[in-house]
Amino acid sequence: MVTLDELKDKLADKTRLIGLDLGSKRIGVAICDDERKIATPFKTIEYRNMDYLLSQLKVIIKENDIFAIIVGNPINMDGSFGKSAQSINDKAKIIGRELNVMIAMWDERLSTSGAFNISSNLDIKFPLRKKNIDEKAAAFILQGAIDFLNN
Repeated sequence: MVTLDELKDKLADKTRLIGLDLGSKRIGVAICDDERKIATPFKTIEYRNMDYLLSQLKVIIKENDIFAIIVGNPINMDGSFGKSAQSINDKAKIIGRELNVMIAMWDERLSTSGAFNISSNLDIKFPLRKKNIDEKAAAFILQGAIDFLNN
């Protein structure tokens, strides 16, 4: 895994990133444009097992010419790392190693609620706000990271 500062140093022009919201049942995936300006919800992958997730990510990476992955890091509100953060970090390391791609972590505190609130502010009805919330959370995570990388 690399820090965002290390990733920033290695980024070339016209490279795309994906963002992951690694849940225990669903994985939200977002993708950005090659200029890394806008993160867009891409898809939700049902988590069956690690091999299935790796196969799905391999296809996404190949089809979209992905340079690196940003993974949401579920840090506790007080800044400490709990069991879920350890689990996500373990999964992120496996993904990076097995797919031979750079992984950077991004503080995902409030990403799901942030994605939900954005939908709320757009006056989207409750059932539609919950729909695809995982990929919207991934887009929220990825957008935060690409905004950091662009500054």
